[in-house]
Amino acid sequence: MRLALVASLALAPLCSAASAEPIAILHARAWTMTAAAPIEDATILVDAGRIVSVVPAAAAPPGARVIDAGGRTVTPGLVDSATQLGLIEVSSAAATRDQSSEAHGIGAGFDIRSALNPNSALVALARADGVTGALSYPQSSEEAPFAGEAALLKLRAGDDIVDHGGAAVVVMIGGNKWPKDAGSRAAQWQMLRRALGKAADGGHAAGGHDHDHGRGDDGPPPGSDEAALGAVRAGRIPLAIFTDRESDIREAIRLAGDFAVPVVIMGGGEAWRAADALAAAHIPVVLDPQANMPSSFDALGNRLDAAAILQRAGVTIAFGMAGGPIEESYNSGLDLREGAGLAVANGLPYAEALRAITVNPHRLWGGGAGTLAAGEAADLVIWDGDPLEPSTNAAMVLIDGAPVPTDNRQRALEQRYLPLADPR
Repeated sequence: MRLALVASLALAPLCSAASAEPIAILHARAWTMTAAAPIEDATILVDAGRIVSVVPAAAAPPGARVIDAGGRTVTPGLVDSATQLGLIEVSSAAATRDQSSEAHGIGAGFDIRSALNPNSALVALARADGVTGALSYPQSSEEAPFAGEAALLKLRAGDDIVDHGGAAVVVMIGGNKWPKDAGSRAAQWQMLRRALGKAADGGHAAGGHDHDHGRGDDGPPPGSDEAALGAVRAGRIPLAIFTDRESDIREAIRLAGDFAVPVVIMGGGEAWRAADALAAAHIPVVLDPQANMPSSFDALGNRLDAAAILQRAGVTIAFGMAGGPIEESYNSGLDLREGAGLAVANGLPYAEALRAITVNPHRLWGGGAGTLAAGEAADLVIWDGDPLEPSTNAAMVLIDGAPVPTDNRQRALEQRYLPLADPR
């Protein structure tokens, strides 16, 4: 099925110029994420890089390029909320790792954007598996507990994959993800509180901050710790706190209340134990639905139904491969979809699993709404089966309304060493 659809699209060049041509996707089973169920036999009209309409059984307008989805499922592009895409190629090869900084004085303001590699084979692989966006984060800076600033990626073809920098200030509590001894857990929390306290005046005085932490004449310099934490204090970006232990999660809830700052829990192995408190504090959780083993003393409470427990309590959840260093880059899309499917198998409603990899990440990190709704960016995927099944493939991926190449190293190796018996 996938090969037939790809063949029908081969006549049009897969390039950004396609975004200038209106596209009508016919006979789609469209999960718009604005309704509780998909629209059957939908026509999705795309123009100038954005969704124009999604309506049932409509004809293609004159002049539009027609793509017949043939009843296949169409979803918004997937977003992985915890990756190191563009920063790690081979985790065991030091020359391909650029996720941390040991430079003196770099902490909360450590900015990874200049190190991101748009030509990474792992970026191409994620894109081919339906991932159109991802949060890429640094693993550490010199100044514990701060890791630095995460960037939201948009996995376009070409040399520009950064949607915006400064999507969050990343903090790591407990030492599980720290590459060296981070010292006392209590000291980490105290340093974090002191840093937020010092940022109060400077952060509110600074003008003109956006996701890139530009400044007014009286603001802290861009890229500084003061600018990063000032944006947090002003509520423009969240603190993304990597931690698993229930006691740390409850401390994060107290910190969010004491400083009135937005917080996102990353990892959250034992977050389900504080589900009601997290919901009351409106603190989202990014978790790995596949994490069910006690990978550390902090995550002894890992369980497969954690996503369902959090969602039932009213916590906004998103999925990312926050459970281990390999999954944060390798097979990002496949692991993301398989994890969402496992969450469904363990009690999470199907539509909520889709929300956790489409709509909810955009709520956390910005960059749009993650829906197939009029006016939204036309980032979407046509699937050759159920997107939450590992055996399913992305038959076509559109980013900003343009079909993007799905070629990748794995597919090239397959074609070289395992040629199809029937080339049709």
